[in-house]
Amino acid sequence: MKYYIIAGEASGDLHGSNLIKAIKATDTKANIRCWGGDLMQQAGAELVKHYKSMAFMGFIEVLSNITTISKNLKFCKSDIDAFKPDAIIFIDYSGFNLRIAKWAKENNYRTNYYISPQIWASREGRISKIKRDIDAMHVILPFEKDFYEKKHNYPVHFVGHPLLDAISQQKLPNETDFRATNNLDPNKPIIALLPGSRKQEVQKMLDVMLSVTPSFPEYQFVIAGAPSLDLDFYAPFLKNPQVNFVANQTYNLLALSTAALVTSGTATLETALFKVPQVVCYKAHWLSYYIAKKIITLKYISLVNLIMDKEVIKELIQDDLTTKNLSSELHKILSKNTREKLFEEYYALEKKLGGTGASKKAAELIVASTNPNK
Repeated sequence: MKYYIIAGEASGDLHGSNLIKAIKATDTKANIRCWGGDLMQQAGAELVKHYKSMAFMGFIEVLSNITTISKNLKFCKSDIDAFKPDAIIFIDYSGFNLRIAKWAKENNYRTNYYISPQIWASREGRISKIKRDIDAMHVILPFEKDFYEKKHNYPVHFVGHPLLDAISQQKLPNETDFRATNNLDPNKPIIALLPGSRKQEVQKMLDVMLSVTPSFPEYQFVIAGAPSLDLDFYAPFLKNPQVNFVANQTYNLLALSTAALVTSGTATLETALFKVPQVVCYKAHWLSYYIAKKIITLKYISLVNLIMDKEVIKELIQDDLTTKNLSSELHKILSKNTREKLFEEYYALEKKLGGTGASKKAAELIVASTNPNK
């Protein structure tokens, strides 16, 4: 059968690649075309458009790129029509995907959503679009099943979180080799910096993250480079001799880190699953933040705290993200007592996520629903 998958970010590329492998294992004749990234292409899908050309963050950035987005929508529809898939699979990236889903349903394509739009966080009214346009929803967070089924009477499949699969497949690096290969100090413990994957957020985050380095001379700070950004982009941030850089090795870096400063997003959950104490950072354009505050009603912004329904890790948001506050919180997570408490919470978090096998479960459900004979 033919599958058309649309992901628009680095995390979607990772999860999409594992889903593609699982679909191919379930449907050995699968023909897959995708919007995504290098990982999805390497997994065996034909790549139509790379997410690097689609990653726009925040209300202001989206508005300034509205012409490009409109062209992408038009091209996507025509490409789907030319391919004529048996099923379309949307991975997160709701602003784009829900628009395509409406058109797809009107044109009698079977629609699947893997990794739900975060309508529990903002614009809950989008549930009406999902009910209308999505044939099957596969959710990855434990509280999402209750949200959809109990609150909105919309049946969904909870398949577990695909990060558990991705991390369980990760081969741990040899620390000596990793440090030598990346020109890291062989003796200083590592504080990982995960500033995000989009230019706008990385520029906002790294300046304040790096401002704490003078207070921690016994540590080395290592920036995790995003696959969507070139080394030249990071060059201005690497003038401090206490700061190093690794490209496309975030999991290896986390496996060897003592602590981390992390921009809010999927990376907060990844960091927790590697059992690394962290401080969550977030700062947006003031207007984007103002608008977001009006429509987002959550108590927390990090997935760790949302899943646990309490403050497990500290979140420094907007005006609270200062050098003084960040330095203070980093000192705390480097202390023995705080670290021990965090490790206990992280283990409880992992249990809540439902174990490995998310990609396999989602793939089997999608293939079976697309072809009743499977």
